[in-house]
Amino acid sequence: MNSRFEERLNQVLPRLASPDVLSNRGAGGEIGFWIFDYPPEQEMHVRSWLSDVIEPGLRKLKPELRFATVDLFECVISLLEERGLLTKVLEMQMKQGDEAVLRSLRSVLKEDRLAARIVEMTGAADLDLLIVKGVGAVYPMLRTHTLLSALHPHMRDTPLLMLYPGRYDGQSLRLFSKLTDDNYYRAFSLVS
Repeated sequence: MNSRFEERLNQVLPRLASPDVLSNRGAGGEIGFWIFDYPPEQEMHVRSWLSDVIEPGLRKLKPELRFATVDLFECVISLLEERGLLTKVLEMQMKQGDEAVLRSLRSVLKEDRLAARIVEMTGAADLDLLIVKGVGAVYPMLRTHTLLSALHPHMRDTPLLMLYPGRYDGQSLRLFSKLTDDNYYRAFSLVS
């Protein structure tokens, strides 16, 4: 792991606990949607860092802070299981391939429905912070910029941090630092 990446990781906890992030100050009046982008090859490190450093660190620094972490992949799987579709989707993928599965899931995994589910599942309206992970695992089933847009009207004053395996330059998202998603201007880089 390079020292620059390590420096960026070390900035996240103090930044998340800061009044700027938690009260949405400095976000131009927008809801505080923050993105922490990282090299995709660091995915496993970021996962353990989140559970071993960030979540316990927030509890220690800000014991009163109400926050939740949602894994998009787990959310999609639970939705498919709940609707009795997971086994069917897996069978379809084996027989007909990825494209057939993606076409059939499009109506089930609409980003606006998933956004409402995330908000309901986490109680986001009553949180001080929502952390979203699992972005890479749900591609190409979900598009990040569309999900963020769908979450925007639901979040009210609750800031959101998305852990993003790729690059965010303040205007566009590049998943895995290769795939260009549509432009998304409403999020802010958590650390530079």
